[in-house]
Amino acid sequence: MTEDMEKLGNSLFLGNQPDAWVPYAYPSKKNLESWFTDLLLRIEQLAAYSEDMTAPHSLWISGLFNPMSFLTAIMQVTARSQQLPLDDMMLKTTVINVTNPEDIKEAAAVGAYIHGFTVQGATWELGRGDEQGNLIEMIPKELTPVLPVMQVTAIRRQDHTKAGFYECPVYSTTARGPTYVFTAWLKMESEEYDDKLWILAGVALVMQPE
Repeated sequence: MTEDMEKLGNSLFLGNQPDAWVPYAYPSKKNLESWFTDLLLRIEQLAAYSEDMTAPHSLWISGLFNPMSFLTAIMQVTARSQQLPLDDMMLKTTVINVTNPEDIKEAAAVGAYIHGFTVQGATWELGRGDEQGNLIEMIPKELTPVLPVMQVTAIRRQDHTKAGFYECPVYSTTARGPTYVFTAWLKMESEEYDDKLWILAGVALVMQPE
């Protein structure tokens, strides 16, 4: 029995991810049981994806091993179709009024629909009709509200509008820091709303809640 084998056995006994697995896995703070369930769901999505090489109508982006590569592909496709330099492109995020991804019956005409985010430090209020909702203050006892389906498209940086939007960081786990993935622009209540309130509240999107 080596020291490494003993550490592995102790981790499995306690229901934790073994340290020896971490360098070869994806960022996650889940316990071993939740982590294994999550891994099986990731494999299931990739298997379905690879059957006909067509993305789901709404992609569980949290289940990708490298979610940023999918988002980069959206910018690449848009840049190529419009004959624009890739360096001039950025992501635009629009949260639609659909809370259940299964209600999405067809793929987005532009970009892609994605889901799998939880909100920290705030929550999301649905809009009326086709109007986009907006960030609101946290509801007591709702620590990790789920964000509705998001449509991601690519636009030129010069066409981007910052007024009325919060520059929200997206992380793989609640550890934040090195698990940063991309920046989502989330609509605020109005253009006059002070985004510093959300910054002080530490508002962020997380892909892998514990």
